[in-house]
Amino acid sequence: MDHETAARTTLIRSASDAGSKVFATILTQSPISRIDIARQTGLSQAAVTKAVAPLVAAGLVDAPPVSQRDGTPGRPVSPVSIVRGAMVMLGIKVNVDEVIAVATDLSTRILVDERRTLTASDPDTVVGAILEVVASLSDQIGDKAPSIAGVGVSVSGDVDTSTGIVRESTLMGWTDVPLGDMLGERLGWPVTLENDVHALTVGEHWFGMGLGTASFAIVTIGRGIGSGLHLNGEVVTGAYGVAGEIGHLPLASPELVCPCGRRGCVEAAASTGAIESAVSRAHGRRIRIDEAVRLAHAGDPGAHAAFREAARIIGTAIATLVNLTGPEVVIIGGEGVSDFDLFEETLRDAFQAHAFGAAARCRIVTRPHTFQDWARGAAAAAIQSLVR
Repeated sequence: MDHETAARTTLIRSASDAGSKVFATILTQSPISRIDIARQTGLSQAAVTKAVAPLVAAGLVDAPPVSQRDGTPGRPVSPVSIVRGAMVMLGIKVNVDEVIAVATDLSTRILVDERRTLTASDPDTVVGAILEVVASLSDQIGDKAPSIAGVGVSVSGDVDTSTGIVRESTLMGWTDVPLGDMLGERLGWPVTLENDVHALTVGEHWFGMGLGTASFAIVTIGRGIGSGLHLNGEVVTGAYGVAGEIGHLPLASPELVCPCGRRGCVEAAASTGAIESAVSRAHGRRIRIDEAVRLAHAGDPGAHAAFREAARIIGTAIATLVNLTGPEVVIIGGEGVSDFDLFEETLRDAFQAHAFGAAARCRIVTRPHTFQDWARGAAAAAIQSLVR
């Protein structure tokens, strides 16, 4: 990190509450007029102007001269905008079999991306792969490398962002892994560790489909069933960081054992692995998800039943989430979205059957997410950590 980036980082971290609100508003809604910033933050125009001035001086925000400020009679409104290239953030998504990484600007526009296959999923192997992709990204962005201001890392499971500890990750087979410290000691930049779906929710909140939406939830379908909540302008994690974790609601048959060790979890019936197991049992041989999808599309009874049961349980879980928290829209993402036609009808029927009253008006939409999108979410979490 060069001197200029360090100074910008210090300015953002030391900003007043008003300054943080103004910067976050410009960051996520750029370009935006000072009048609109004042309306959205509840600050006076004078307070907005005061907060914008040091951001402009530091090269983080581009703004017209004060003589052309918003509201001057006879002059058009002149918006302020984020200087997207003022900083670079790195975002890393950890999967059980690979690490996906991106370098982004302050708007999370991807500059370059990189990935490494994992030969094992133990923490030391993962840390080594992360160090490799970070070095590769730094090389690829060349003279922009000194502008790197932080690294976001997202992992499936129960993640304590405040301490940088992965408390439990069934997918990775980890318990109480201090991944944040392991990386911070070697990388030299601030490291933000976050649950992968929460990071994806931050990305959608600040730069994606959630922008301008008062409340939304993300539900991801794939190797696991994850969820993230954005309510009243904030991504909700709860006191223990696991708020909205619908993948482990006990809505499936208690005969089914979840990878987490508990019985009857949504994930035990609706994840990719659960569907593979159900179809394999129906056919008496090992069947992978791609074949299960082909069989279901061909009308195979066993495959069709497995997807229908998964859809019923996910739809019920979404109804439970909506009844409890009241989002206006639920975004369904993850790798399972590519086969959403196998889920959709039963999922929507189950949701309507269990949504209470006006909660049934909640919209359910799909948004395909690539693993680069997940890594971009990790970068967004790092930006949010810097701002807040």
